Amino acid sequence: MKKLFFGTLLLALVIAVPIPTMAQVGINVRIGLPPPIVFAAPPVLIVLPETYVYVVPDVDADIFFYNGWWWRLWEGQWYRSRYYNRGWGYYNTVPSFYFDVDPGWRGYYRNRNWYGHRWDYERIPNQRLQQNWKSWQNDRRWERQGTWGVQSYKPRPQQQRQELRNQRQQQYQRRPEVQQQRQPQVQKPQVQQPRQQPQEKVQQPQRQPQVQQPRQQPQERVQQPQKQEQESQERVQQPQKQEQKHQVQQPEQSQPRHGKPERGEEEKQDRR
Repeated sequence: MKKLFFGTLLLALVIAVPIPTMAQVGINVRIGLPPPIVFAAPPVLIVLPETYVYVVPDVDADIFFYNGWWWRLWEGQWYRSRYYNRGWGYYNTVPSFYFDVDPGWRGYYRNRNWYGHRWDYERIPNQRLQQNWKSWQNDRRWERQGTWGVQSYKPRPQQQRQELRNQRQQQYQRRPEVQQQRQPQVQKPQVQQPRQQPQEKVQQPQRQPQVQQPRQQPQERVQQPQKQEQESQERVQQPQKQEQKHQVQQPEQSQPRHGKPERGEEEKQDRR
């Protein structure tokens, strides 16, 4: 009955609160959201050469559109939304398209020049992009029509593009804002706790006075045989003293024999 009750309760919770909603609430509590950007009108975008990544060139913030999502980089963290001006949610990794984006695209945009070739980019309204981005990506529109607006430009080989991706990834990891986001995750859990535990283990044996005890025991054991030797010596000396007493007393008993004459000798003298 208990298992049936808990199973029914868990099923009711799953139905009442969807799992994506619970995950989103947990993320929003721990990580702050980027500040909103106010647009006077829907943004105009351009497509970056050799990619299907669209960028908003008229704002200072890095806002991208790729594969039906709006993406935003803020203080070393990534966010995405279905809308360009609201509904941002935390994204816990770097999106795959980002390392195909050339970091110097803003300078190329201002100069209308892409690596030494004239760049006649096309400004795309947001509404037109939303209606056509998927068909453009499936039909490979930008390769077939003018190579993204770059005149006489030949796309790089695949191997060279992969090398550029690796270089951009290394540069991204060196950014100060990216390193600041990673440092607390490494330092918090594993540094302080292991240091406290071994200190207690080291201090405990120092407090126990176990060094002096074994030194006292052998001294007592050594003194005991010395006492026994002394007692045995005294026992040996006692009979010697007794012998000396006997030797001294015997001549005392024989002295009266020389001073007083015996009875036989007295009779002889009387006879005489």
